[in-house]
Amino acid sequence: MSLSYDVVVIGAGVIGTSVAYHLVRKGFKVALVERGGIAAGTSSRCDAVALICDKKPGIDTEIGYRSIQLFQELARELSEDFEFSTRGSLYVCETEQEMAIAKDYVQQQVNNGYVMQMMDNKEILEIEPYLAKDLIGGIWTEVDSTMNPYKLCFAFVAEAQKMGLDLFDYHEVIDIELNEKKEVQAVLTDRGKIKTKNVVNCAGVWSPIISEYVNIPIPIKPRKGLVLVSEITSLSLAKQKVHEFGYMLSKFEDIDYQRNVSELVASHNVAFTIEPTEVGNYLVGGHRAFKGYDISSEIDVMKAIAERAIRFIPKLADVQCIRAYAGIRPWVEDHLPIVSGVESVPGYYIASGHEGDGISMSPITGRMVAQILANEPTDFNIDRLNYNRYLKTTV
Repeated sequence: MSLSYDVVVIGAGVIGTSVAYHLVRKGFKVALVERGGIAAGTSSRCDAVALICDKKPGIDTEIGYRSIQLFQELARELSEDFEFSTRGSLYVCETEQEMAIAKDYVQQQVNNGYVMQMMDNKEILEIEPYLAKDLIGGIWTEVDSTMNPYKLCFAFVAEAQKMGLDLFDYHEVIDIELNEKKEVQAVLTDRGKIKTKNVVNCAGVWSPIISEYVNIPIPIKPRKGLVLVSEITSLSLAKQKVHEFGYMLSKFEDIDYQRNVSELVASHNVAFTIEPTEVGNYLVGGHRAFKGYDISSEIDVMKAIAERAIRFIPKLADVQCIRAYAGIRPWVEDHLPIVSGVESVPGYYIASGHEGDGISMSPITGRMVAQILANEPTDFNIDRLNYNRYLKTTV
């Protein structure tokens, strides 16, 4: 194999396939390289939503909201159906303290122009009658959406291939070749060399491994999450994504809040989430833990998720769990992705570190990477997403 491309994209998850699709649309000759199959990593081991209600006010929400708008466009543009639907989502609060924090959060988002509304006990039970009757209230966000992330990856690839994308699945990257000026000149795989002047590292939790080939450290850590899958049931236990407000409070370590939960739940950092699938199953989580690259299904974590789920939807005690799966999110300390070039290695770009927002932010990330490589203004000022923010701590 001796081929030449304008850009080589490494990683065929939702970020890499979106980046490849948007680059091809810009007219670039693109190779998408993946060591396994499409969506073989985290993108096939996650939930299936695009939310703004779990984002911090500011650029985090701005990017999430713009991505949902792009999803709406993609649902019309892509020939492959990826099961996109705007169902909304409901945060629920257990205590008056949570409600107070939620009200302040909603006020900030409303002041920034986003539509969210507080609901009391009666209102949340009207839209989700299977919820526990003692919940105080919650937040409803109409724009929040759902899709099938596995199908999304294949939809991006199928459409991009019509426009000239070349897919090299089951090709493992073993090096990135630089010239004497430390500029990218080729990607080496276990099956040959691909010449290029531009590489976009979209390898998610494996991005630091790829980045070692150009001696650029990336401060990404794998953060595990386990999900339970229910049997198919005719019970309409949740019409949309439903999650406890404590999920946000457990996601961001800088929020000082302690929930009244069992030792089992607390020790595994479990917070309730549920979302329906197109075929009638429910995905039940959620869980966050640093366990390296381990994706085994741990029985104690499964018990903790089940305990927390039954507290919020008691009827789940009568529903069978048919399987469980775990994935690993690319975690960064400030919870914002890295989307930029690296000045010290011309032609080397990073689009990674989205943690649990890879699905949600995939369209806008692909669009902005294409804008960067085309030397066009990005949709947002993304200085806060630049790799340079880590130079003081990584060099």
